[in-house]
Amino acid sequence: MPPQETVGDCSKAKQDDGKCYNNSGYVSDAGGHDRNQNQLPQKPPPPHGETSVEEPFEFDDLLPHIGEFGIYQKVLFLLMIPFSFFVAWVYFTQIFISIVPEKHWCWVPELENLTAEERISLAIPFGPDGRDRCHMYDGDFIKALDQGLRTPDPSWPIVPCKYGWEYNRTEVPYDSISTELDWVCDNSALPSTAQSIFFCGAILGGLVFGWLADRFGRIPALVGTNVAGFIGGIATTFCSSFWSYCLCRFVVGMAFDNCFTMMYILVLEYVGPKWRTFVANMSIAIFFTFAASILPWIAYYVADWRVLCYVTSAPLALAVFTPWLVPESARWLVSQGETDKAISILRKFERINRSKVSESTYQKFRDSCMRAKKLEEEDKTYSVLDLFRTPRLRKITLIMVVLWMVISLVFDGHVRNVETLGLDVFLTFTIASVTEFPADTFLTLVLDVWGRRWLAAGSLIVSGIFSLLATTVPIGLPSATLAIMGRFAINISYNIGLQYAAELLPTVVRAQGVALIHIMGYVASIIAPFVVYLAKVSVSLPLFILGILGILGGLLALFLPETLDQELPQTLHDGEMFGKGQSIWDFPCTKKQEDDDEVEKKPKKSQHFSRSGSIRASVRGEVLRSSMINRSSMRSRKAVCVPDNQAC
Repeated sequence: MPPQETVGDCSKAKQDDGKCYNNSGYVSDAGGHDRNQNQLPQKPPPPHGETSVEEPFEFDDLLPHIGEFGIYQKVLFLLMIPFSFFVAWVYFTQIFISIVPEKHWCWVPELENLTAEERISLAIPFGPDGRDRCHMYDGDFIKALDQGLRTPDPSWPIVPCKYGWEYNRTEVPYDSISTELDWVCDNSALPSTAQSIFFCGAILGGLVFGWLADRFGRIPALVGTNVAGFIGGIATTFCSSFWSYCLCRFVVGMAFDNCFTMMYILVLEYVGPKWRTFVANMSIAIFFTFAASILPWIAYYVADWRVLCYVTSAPLALAVFTPWLVPESARWLVSQGETDKAISILRKFERINRSKVSESTYQKFRDSCMRAKKLEEEDKTYSVLDLFRTPRLRKITLIMVVLWMVISLVFDGHVRNVETLGLDVFLTFTIASVTEFPADTFLTLVLDVWGRRWLAAGSLIVSGIFSLLATTVPIGLPSATLAIMGRFAINISYNIGLQYAAELLPTVVRAQGVALIHIMGYVASIIAPFVVYLAKVSVSLPLFILGILGILGGLLALFLPETLDQELPQTLHDGEMFGKGQSIWDFPCTKKQEDDDEVEKKPKKSQHFSRSGSIRASVRGEVLRSSMINRSSMRSRKAVCVPDNQAC
């Protein structure tokens, strides 16, 4: 029961039928003196025609009693470490198992006793960019050696490589599957094709494991997706053909990025709103960044693509121990009507966090969950098609889909373009990966101050500008430096985009809408390897395309409404009206003080909006796989009725 309050000014209290009510529901006279302090609190009768509905008491209301970031939540935060490693290795390992050294040339068996320089000088003609990688002289090399020749006869014809290739071992000191099967020259598109098939697997995995998460729980889905990655990764080591390799990478793709996202969602569900910014961004900034940064050196150290597959795939099998270490999502249990199981998990949090929650508080939560479950059944009548039925909501949805496709393509393009920057690929990849840490740290500090729209637009445009500048300077350190700055900016855009979608779409179709947007992002990622492949035509072409897309995507982001400090849309009507009245030039931090001053002057009204800061959806993958996942972050208008709101 809340403490009794005394309201001295009746004009600021709740009024009905000439009576004055304070915030606890006690009847007061005009002077603010309680006339029924010894009675049970009585709420004012609802206005004529309205139904009194008890205000919901949800997870974000219960968490402060249990502890918003107590000992148990900190343990769960640390348990994200292995899953952060898993998703980084699932995503990036293919770069190092299919890497092709920039310098390679035709293998000529007759010249095997010569040094590499002598073989190249005698058998390899010059091409547009130095020695030709795909052609050789077709001469009588045995006779030439007998004559002591070390330079080619100009009369020798030039033909495609006849006996395979040899590779510069100083660049990449091991065989990859690409060099082992000679996926170069006419077959140089095969690694890019295999990477695209990886993202096809990601689309199927998102659908399959998303369904499993909703049907059987987050933990079974988390275990299943990591086991799929384990099986596909180990099976890759037995591949001896392109199609068997594609099949294995498709299976590994099913684990991306569900192998981390499920765990990520679980932890966010148990963390209080004010800590979600930290958990959402710093888990990626610290754990994911470290895993990505050490991967090149693991590859360099083991110097064998099959061993690298073992090293990066075998740890995924540890996920089978998850059910004994990580609790099932209490929110999912509530959505399945298993409120008592959810409360038993919350009692464990209470015990480990050394907090104390009364039974009446749990009962209030239990009752609220039952009401929310009924509303959830009503929400199931909506589908993703409802996002396209009204003009403004349709425009917002389409812009968000295109924007996320641009962000996904540019991000993945920068990730894979490190091989064409003219520097050591292992060092360049590490430096580019490290940019994730300052990007996410910066985002943690400014996202809830500067807002989503202008920060998303600005980071995309900056990424595009640096990418274009990289095409105007010499290949090597100058171009690599500018490209890495572009990667830093797109890291910021990526995390903003993941949250932006979750905040823009109405509650009743948020899960399905976010799933659609992220699936379209996977579709765009299918194209990214082929954009990078254009470096075979011109080394500057990939960065030029990524730069143009970044700038266009940034301009497009300006046409979305700002969500910072805004009431998140609940109904389809809310989604249609969301952002109306906002100007494209509105910048949150310049208006914040003005808005705060206005709020101080206005009388307080009943609050029925959700805390926008409570959804921290910046995850590497689909954030909302069921409509219950952020239910506690959103006050349904069906649950709280405000008299002056016609939507009640």
